[in-house]
Amino acid sequence: MTVHKRPDARPEGNRPRAGRPQATTRAALEAVAFQLFAAKGFDETSIEDITATADIGRRTFFRYYASKNDLVWGDFAGELRRLRAWFAAVTGDVPLMEAIRRGVVEFNRYPAEQQPRHRERMALILDVPSLRANSTLRFVQWRGVIAEFAAQRLGLRPDDLYPVVIGHCALGAALAAYEAWLRDAAADLTALLDDALAVLTDGFQPVTTAPASPRPHRGGGRTRAG
Repeated sequence: MTVHKRPDARPEGNRPRAGRPQATTRAALEAVAFQLFAAKGFDETSIEDITATADIGRRTFFRYYASKNDLVWGDFAGELRRLRAWFAAVTGDVPLMEAIRRGVVEFNRYPAEQQPRHRERMALILDVPSLRANSTLRFVQWRGVIAEFAAQRLGLRPDDLYPVVIGHCALGAALAAYEAWLRDAAADLTALLDDALAVLTDGFQPVTTAPASPRPHRGGGRTRAG
């Protein structure tokens, strides 16, 4: 699910002309924006505030992002492509729900240096009402990737009931894990996601005690939710 920070890359076709210095990068623009969001609040920060602080024009901003909301989500389309690629590569001997658990966990595995920004990003997405409302389309897209994979495994269409239900359940589990992570600064995001998705993998079997330690990771490939 998730939305995520990646090594910066300038959009294709947005290279500076000869003799013209590069005005900014995605990473620099996000850094400025998130500082303003922390100081003023998301709704109170305008695109003009961001461009003035970054010393760029509005046209430059819109080369990177279609809106202020899009800036918060980062390269979400690229993240969905990576999640699809992970599911395309997972071997058929991995059971359906186990594959989804592994994929979602790996999709949200971040280096330690990227986690503070990711925490800021997800706190905005889940706590700011205007962003939470705007998240509906992205969550539909994220669920769609899960449903596509489930449908392929089950020989169904992605819009059939069973794959759609699996997509909704996976999203709900991931969001529950993120909410727990945001409440506890010391929590391990991947462990929380692993436990949350294991509820689905285990078929909602009764849990008598909370896990004393993170569940061991049972393999899987590499990618990154939402």
